[in-house]
Amino acid sequence: MRAGIISLHTSPLTQPGAGDSGGMNVYIREFVSSLVQAGVACDVFVRRWHDDLDDIVEIEPGFRVVHVPAGATRLTKEELPSVVDDFTNWMRSWLDQHPVDVVHANYWLSGEVGHRLKHDLGLPLVTTFHTLARVKAEMGDPEPSSRVDAEARVVACSDVLIANAPEERRQLIELYGASPDQVEIVAPGVDRAFFAPGPAAGAREAIGYEGGPVVLFVGRIQPLKGVDIAVSAMGLLENRSAELLIVGGASGRDGAAEVAKLTAIIDELGLENRVHFVDPQPHWALSTYYRAADVLVMPSRSESFGLVALEAAACGIPVVAAAVGGLRTLVDDGVTGRLIDSRDPAAYASAIDEILANPLLQASLGSAAAEMASGYPWSGLAHRLRTIYQSLIAADALTSCS
Repeated sequence: MRAGIISLHTSPLTQPGAGDSGGMNVYIREFVSSLVQAGVACDVFVRRWHDDLDDIVEIEPGFRVVHVPAGATRLTKEELPSVVDDFTNWMRSWLDQHPVDVVHANYWLSGEVGHRLKHDLGLPLVTTFHTLARVKAEMGDPEPSSRVDAEARVVACSDVLIANAPEERRQLIELYGASPDQVEIVAPGVDRAFFAPGPAAGAREAIGYEGGPVVLFVGRIQPLKGVDIAVSAMGLLENRSAELLIVGGASGRDGAAEVAKLTAIIDELGLENRVHFVDPQPHWALSTYYRAADVLVMPSRSESFGLVALEAAACGIPVVAAAVGGLRTLVDDGVTGRLIDSRDPAAYASAIDEILANPLLQASLGSAAAEMASGYPWSGLAHRLRTIYQSLIAADALTSCS
């Protein structure tokens, strides 16, 4: 079996945490590698985003990245809808010579491509959205109506929709009219070879940290991620020796403005010595930052899953997170961390202080978090997807759409 994995806007080859690269890059790399190990060869189609890229990059036997020429290499994410036609036409020609059995689109732009290829080539279409425009709008981050319309078309056309968590399944059904039988919950995984508990002292020495308790944020700096809440919470902590490490870089059109906003909050609250920006790190290196932490904070406005929360949990770190999306599934309130159903920094500060002030509670939450994370292997996702692909191929893509 060979699958065509469409990831128009983000590449498994790029550095997570910078620009528009984040958890989805990790997801694509890890789930495709696991699929290959499960016996599904994969071609990953990514828009050529740099002039020096090879046409084809083989990551491992059965896993290759195909760079699709579509528009100028240097385009912003907002400009990418203009290259969907070029991307689709090129990929259609490629598939005429190098056929696949099923296409799996990731994100709405890739869904637009997959929707057209399904009609043109009669291929089964599986779609994972990762984020949804109507959900973002509910949380104060509106997207263009063209994206909303495109997502609705892709939902109607997909043979199977992959939801990362039960909350995303509900959103697809209630906000987009997806059939309950059409949506499969297939959670991402975590690589326990990298992300596992370890001594905090050694991790802190490795990253050169010599301060007090560590509150950690990992992710791209953009309004959606709520880093301002994490910074403001630091100014309200009773524990004045705790320090916040922000691991990640500015992302998207509002990234630079968000960094400036954070800097202003830090200056206003006098946190210059307690909040530290850390450049984006290679994915494997994040495990050292997790182990160095006492608590991870994740105040996102929305998260379809929340891979960072799972990775931190796998390292035995309690997570204080917003009660949104997949975080509701990943964080068991009072057992593996705390869920905050508020955008008030004081609520985050209170939860963080509670954990930092009680070593036994911190250890209990961390131990339960690591146990929870053990139930999320990437191999589980791969075997579920392989079964879904096989069923669709045998059924000859029964879903019809216009």
